[in-house]
Parts: sequence; structure tokens; C-alpha cells
Amino acid sequence: MIGTRKGLWLAHSDDDRRSWKLDGPHFFMQEIAACAIDTRAGAVRLLAGARSEHWGPSVFHSDDLGSTWTETDGGAVRFPPQADAAVRAIWQLRPDSAARPNVLWAGSEPSALWRSDDRGQTFALVEGLWDHPHRPTWQPGGGGLAIHTVLPDPTDESRVLVAMSTGGVYVTDDGGTSWRPSNTGIKAYFLPDPWPEYGQCLHKVARDAAESRRLFAQNHHGVYRSDDSGESWTSIADGLPSDFGFPMVTHPSRAGTAWVTPLVADGERIPPEGALRVWRTTDAGESWASVSSGLPDSGFFVAVMRDAFTADDVEDSAGLYLGARDGSVYASPDEGENWSEVTRHLPDVLCVRAATLP
Repeated sequence: MIGTRKGLWLAHSDDDRRSWKLDGPHFFMQEIAACAIDTRAGAVRLLAGARSEHWGPSVFHSDDLGSTWTETDGGAVRFPPQADAAVRAIWQLRPDSAARPNVLWAGSEPSALWRSDDRGQTFALVEGLWDHPHRPTWQPGGGGLAIHTVLPDPTDESRVLVAMSTGGVYVTDDGGTSWRPSNTGIKAYFLPDPWPEYGQCLHKVARDAAESRRLFAQNHHGVYRSDDSGESWTSIADGLPSDFGFPMVTHPSRAGTAWVTPLVADGERIPPEGALRVWRTTDAGESWASVSSGLPDSGFFVAVMRDAFTADDVEDSAGLYLGARDGSVYASPDEGENWSEVTRHLPDVLCVRAATLP
């Protein structure tokens, strides 16, 4: 799934993940900032968070691989009247674990968390986070004020981690009734106190698939790891050409393996030297190496956004997929060692998701 400023495209490949056929656009002229491929319970459901400039945001789903789409009643993600707020955009759609096949999460702008217990048919506002005393002081980042990361804990259904820009990381241990900031060790250089309890501009957080307590984070300047489910964070930026970027992607099964796409800085949001490069760690951030054969070596002056880089679910040799703001999309069937172009000249790519079909 390739979500863009002007619609959604679906790319299909056979087992080699090297040749692709594109289908689209779906939802033409609507912004698709969030999408998901839910393969739980043996039934594939595609989900898209679409935003019409006229009708506003809505959640759609397809149970036939995009041949037809169903819009949830009332758009699905809507504040209750007493909240005195309106959803501007849906930034995240996240299926829960296989053990909870009907649970799906959404993150929105403004920063709010939503839970569905019917696989995306309806959503309820998680009021414990919306009513948090910190919320009035959360500030928008350059792209807005939104929850862009939702990480349910696969070992504890009462624990969920969210990240937002800006505001930082928040965690619940009681299923969403109460929330606490969890940013110790993450720097916010742009604030008077650079080590605040909250207020960090997190760009993306990802969980290690083999070590559930290990998390990786790409911050607004800063790359971090947590080995205690987000209670504390340690910098792992040494060895990277820059500590600024947006995505953070982890391997679907292998411990300690993650990928980032560095940019020069917040004031110069292009890849170093105009070369699109993906960097991989296989030892939880102790070292990094570029894995970028086939990606543009020069003249590349656009960014890869926080949800426009993803891995599929092939455990022995994960496929990687990234889209850029110039509408180009690249795929690697071998964990980044070699890349090839899937397509070019799409609108600005905002989100990419991939999965193998049963």
C-alpha cells in the first residue's frame, strides 16, 4: 500500500519482490497519511485513513484487496460532542497483536488515540489520554500536532505506548485509563530545559520483534534505544552520518536489527550529499552500515517521511519498501542490500505498508 497526498496505490509482486504491478489511484485527490494491511485471523483487510478537503477525514476498509471499499459509518473517528474538537487527519492505523484479532488503533491530529474492537468498523476515543493534564501544553511540530506511533505490547494487553509530535512518548499500563510520559534520556534541544519530562518531538518509535522490551526511536535530532519498554532511553546515533530523520523500521523477527534514513538536519531536510541512503544496525545500534545499492547516488533532495518506510513479514529475508516526497518508491527483497525502483512520479508519498498474503 502506497499512500500519497492525492490517493492510494496498491503494488503487487510475486515471490521475488522485484517486479511490481500497480493498481490505482484509489481515493483520488484525497490525502492518505495512514494505511494498514491486517492479516490476522486468516482474513486480509486493507485499511486507509483518507482526508478529503471537502468532507474531512474518514476510515475505509477493503476485504477484497482493494476491488471495493467500505466507508465506516460517520467516518469512524469522530470526537464526542463534549470534547469540543474535530479530527483534522488520521495519522496512524495500527492492528493490535494476533492474540487480539479484532483490536485496531488509530492516532489522529489533534493528538488523540482511538480504539476499535471490531477491526475498524467503529472507533472510541481513549479518554484517559485525551483528558491528560499535559494535553493543553502539547505543541504542534512542523507537520502538526498528532499521534503518529501506536505500539501495543504483544505480551501485555493492558500496556500501550504512543508517540507524538510534539509531546514525546506516553505509556499506559492499565489499558488506557491513565498515562505517563516516558522520555527519560531523550533530548529536546529546542526547549529551555533540553531534558524535559515531556515535550520532545518524536518522529517514530518501533519495537524489536524478538525482544519486546527493546524499542528504537528516531527523534527530532537523536536516535535512541530503550531496553526497558521506554522507561529510559540511550543514544545510538554514533556511526550515522546524521541523527536527524523521520522513519524507524525494525526487522519482523530478528533481534537488534533496524533501519533509518538520515537527513542532514532539521534546517536542511535532504539526505547527506543528495544521496538517498538507508542505514542498518544488526546489533541494536552499537554499529551502523549503509545498505543502499541501487538507490540514487546524487541529485536526491527530498525526504522519506516517518511512515513511508516499512518492512514486510518475511522472517528469513525481510523485504523493505520506502517512498519519497518526489513520488518515487523503492523496494529491497534482501533487507536493504539491493534496491530497485517500484514506480516514480506518484504524488508526495506519506505512508507505505507491505505484507505477504496467505
